[in-house]
Amino acid sequence: MQMIISLIGGLGLFLYGMKMLGEGLEKAAGNRLKRLIEVLTTNRFMGVLIGTAVSAIIQSSSATTVMVVGFVNAGLMTLMQATGVIMGANIGTTVTAQLIAFKLTAIAPIAIAIGVGFIFFAPKKSLKHLGEIIAGFGILFIGMDIMSESMSPLRSNEQFISFLLNFKNPLYGITAGAIFTGIIQSSSASIGILQAMAFQGIVGLDVALPILFGMNIGTCITALLASIGTSVTAKRAAIVHLTFNIIGTIAFLLIIQFIPFTELIQSLSPGNVARQIANAHTIFNIVNTILLFPFAEQLVNIASRVIPSKPEYISEKRFEYLDQRILETPAVAVVQIMKEVGRMADLAIRNIELSMSIFFDFDEQEQKLIYENEELINFLNHGITEYLVNLSNISLNEEQAGEISGLFHTVNDLERVGDHAENLAELAEYKEENRLEFSNMAISELEGLYDKVLGILKDSVYALKNDDMVMAASIEQREEEVDDMVKNFREAHIERLNKGQCQPSSAVIYLDMLNNLERISDHAVNIAFSVLEHSGKYNKLTIIAGQED
Repeated sequence: MQMIISLIGGLGLFLYGMKMLGEGLEKAAGNRLKRLIEVLTTNRFMGVLIGTAVSAIIQSSSATTVMVVGFVNAGLMTLMQATGVIMGANIGTTVTAQLIAFKLTAIAPIAIAIGVGFIFFAPKKSLKHLGEIIAGFGILFIGMDIMSESMSPLRSNEQFISFLLNFKNPLYGITAGAIFTGIIQSSSASIGILQAMAFQGIVGLDVALPILFGMNIGTCITALLASIGTSVTAKRAAIVHLTFNIIGTIAFLLIIQFIPFTELIQSLSPGNVARQIANAHTIFNIVNTILLFPFAEQLVNIASRVIPSKPEYISEKRFEYLDQRILETPAVAVVQIMKEVGRMADLAIRNIELSMSIFFDFDEQEQKLIYENEELINFLNHGITEYLVNLSNISLNEEQAGEISGLFHTVNDLERVGDHAENLAELAEYKEENRLEFSNMAISELEGLYDKVLGILKDSVYALKNDDMVMAASIEQREEEVDDMVKNFREAHIERLNKGQCQPSSAVIYLDMLNNLERISDHAVNIAFSVLEHSGKYNKLTIIAGQED
């Protein structure tokens, strides 16, 4: 019983250390990780390199593949691009086993002390991230040592040794490795346990090899679970991962029948079974990638047969760029949020255009489209805000936290722009139903103000999408011109009303139109200010519309 408790405790420390090490590396990489993903093209070879690099950074092929499923589901990459990344992920995850083989237990407490010191006392975030990397590294090896020591009694347990000998049979070994890894959902952890047994002299390479092959299959379970509820293409990405590892295992079993693979691995590091396991793991994944890389298209075809296309009846109320799995990569999640916010902004602009169109020339179909768009804007407002809250609860670097803070305000401003567009549509509907007439001067003034406001809103959204500080800085002065126009138009309209040149009922509608257009320009300025605030040109976000809405 004590052995099981120690093994579970050691495994817990190992997993926690690996998670801390991976998160520290990811934070240190920051936007570099985002740029790695952006480098992806239809070039599958580049995908393999990126998959290797990302998995080496976050220390988990499962996490990388889950990330890839999210990317495919959000439309960030195609299935062919994902195939290359998945192949590279299998290579990148072997870095953990290579680190473990060094057995740096003696310096682990020193690494923890230094790392924790950086985390608590370092003045810069970059040094705190370095502290997480160093401390995670130390905790990983402490956990490894506890697992290894907990299994030392098994060296003299004849029943257990006899049980392990059954795994020399490839079928038994592969099945055991796949099931065990599927349960703990980490190939790095399961291989770590295998290496811990090797440190104690419990297993040799001949027993470890089939189990090792099975572990590569078992790690696919995480991605398969992550694909539940995703698009057909995302499900296919998970199937590609599983197919790649199964075919690779079969191919490798055939290859080693004709070459002395075990003897070759043993000759690379005689007497060090833990290093032999790490080397076998690395060579296995590199060789499989080389063998199957030319057949990526066939892997995709197999996945397409397993998960056939079928008609998907999806409500219009859905995200095009967001996926919960992307939250694991904050740098990429911020980019995707910006795309979804841009989509929301485009809908708000479109509704302003439609609302003014039906005011000047009423059309029932356009009126219906306005209300449908408004429902979608409200859906995006709630969904994006919730996504931002979830992302803000993840450890972010200073730049990412600033972007998220600004986006909270921006999403709210865009939702209010949508509300004002709906108000304009309702005023247009009232005008049509009551057959109200407006003077040529009133119509001309509204057209001039609308053109000015629409230009400001479009430019604010352009500045937001493109991080254009020059454009954003020009908005405030232009909004002041709108305020002057509204003031002059109100005075001129009251004068026309006093002279009996327009109907009182029309006057009320006209003034409401001015108010709504003015509020839209206020929110456009808020959007521009959020861009400037992120750049550091404004220390505090200025809310113009604020409580008046």
